[in-house]
Amino acid sequence: MSNVYDYRSMYAHGGHQGYPGMPMPMQTPFGGNFVAMPPAVPSGAVVTPQGGTVQMMPSTEESYVENILRLNRGKMATFYMTYENNKEWNAKIFRGIIEAAGRDHIIISDPSTGMRYLLLTLNLDYVTFDGPIAYEYAFQGQTITNQTPATSR
Repeated sequence: MSNVYDYRSMYAHGGHQGYPGMPMPMQTPFGGNFVAMPPAVPSGAVVTPQGGTVQMMPSTEESYVENILRLNRGKMATFYMTYENNKEWNAKIFRGIIEAAGRDHIIISDPSTGMRYLLLTLNLDYVTFDGPIAYEYAFQGQTITNQTPATSR
């Protein structure tokens, strides 16, 4: 008995070998193979048991840190970050001008050094601004901003 891998046995049956988690080829009535792939589902959609998809609409009352940071692009801000299990620096403060923000990251630049930082929002505790914060979100069909007067109930 040999421990040598025989590549010929892998290709003896149409060149396909089964691996866990990989789609398996199927014979078609016309003699060719095709690979069964799961259907593409749009982001945010849910697959029903019948195989259809239901598109989920995002809540109109959502406001994300990334959107607030995008509205404040070009402003100076201070970012307070926490890094768990780091003995050298568990908490760190970054100060810079907001250049960009995404779902999982923030890009700032330090005007005094020219250094740019890519920060992960996973580590973000809070942000402070030197001046007013530009802010808006949709609520009950209206856009609420930091200029919208407060109503009493």
